[in-house]
Amino acid sequence: MIYIYTKFNSLEQKKQERIINEAMKEFARSGYDRASTNKIIKEADIAKGSLFVYFNNKKELYLFLLDYISEAVSKIYDEVDWTETDILKRFWDIGLVKLKFYKKYPQAFDFLKAASHENAAEVKSEIDKMSKANFEILFKRFYEDMDLTKFRDDIDIEAAISVMNWTITGFTQQQVDRLSSSDEISMDVLEEWQKYLAFLNQCFYKKEENNEKTNKGQD
Repeated sequence: MIYIYTKFNSLEQKKQERIINEAMKEFARSGYDRASTNKIIKEADIAKGSLFVYFNNKKELYLFLLDYISEAVSKIYDEVDWTETDILKRFWDIGLVKLKFYKKYPQAFDFLKAASHENAAEVKSEIDKMSKANFEILFKRFYEDMDLTKFRDDIDIEAAISVMNWTITGFTQQQVDRLSSSDEISMDVLEEWQKYLAFLNQCFYKKEENNEKTNKGQD
C-alpha cells in the first residue's frame, strides 16, 4: 500500500520521476546511512529544502521509494506469462517488461537489490517486513517451474542460466542508454533481442530444440 503524499503527488510526472530516480540512485550507491539528501536535491534539480516539503525526513523518503517501486515492479510483472516454462520464452517476456520499466525507472533494480542487503537500524525492520511479500517475488519468481529438459546434457545448467540472466540485464541496460523515456520500443530492438535469444538457444539447448522459435509471437 502506497501512502498518500499529497504535495509530492501534486508535482508534474516528470519531476516526480526525476526525484524518485535520483533518490534511488543515491541510496543504491551509498547505502541508507551514508546517502546524502543534499546530493539528491542537487541531482534532481529541485530547490534546497523542498525535498522535506514532500517527505518529512530521509527515512520517510526511503520507505516511500521502497513501497512505490516494489508495487510498481509487481504490477508490471503481471504482464509476464508465468505459465511459460521455457526459460528463453520467459526471458523474452521479461526482457520486454524490464526494458519498459528501466526506461522509466533506470535505478529501480539497483535500489531494490541494495535494499535487500541494507542493515541500517533505522529502516531494517521495515525492509524485513516487506521482504517476503516483495523481494522473493521480484528475484525468485524468474526461475520457478522452468523446463530444464531442453538444456544439453553436457551443460552446467546453473551457469547457463547465469549467462542468460547477464545477457538480458546487459541488453536491457544497453537499450535504456540508447533510448529516451519517450521512445517506443522499435522493431529493430525486438529483432536484435530475438537474435540474442536464438544465439543462447544454439549455445545451451539440445539440438532438437534449436529449431524451436523463441519469439512467442511466432509460435
